[in-house]
Amino acid sequence: MTIPTTQQPAHGHLHKPEDTGPPKRSKITGGLAVLACAACCAIPLLIAAGILTGAGAAILEKTLLAVAALLAVAALAMWWWHRRRLAAKAAAAGTSGCDSGNCSC
Repeated sequence: MTIPTTQQPAHGHLHKPEDTGPPKRSKITGGLAVLACAACCAIPLLIAAGILTGAGAAILEKTLLAVAALLAVAALAMWWWHRRRLAAKAAAAGTSGCDSGNCSC
């Protein structure tokens, strides 16, 4: 029995799949948004423990909700910008996926 070897494609270059997932910075920003949201959900526990007063909790709640919303919007904007740059780079290079005759668009 022979072990199959990897063969190069007939057109001479390997097709590298396009990374359409969110970039690392977008994942980190989204994680921070989730963390801010979780901290907002923990406010009632902080009040019950006596760490926060009612007025402090109200200010903290509004601040954390605003921070979570801004971070979520920033994460989505970074992902959109990343995909836009990849599409522009592919269009400039002429690599739409159909240039090798194997159209899988």
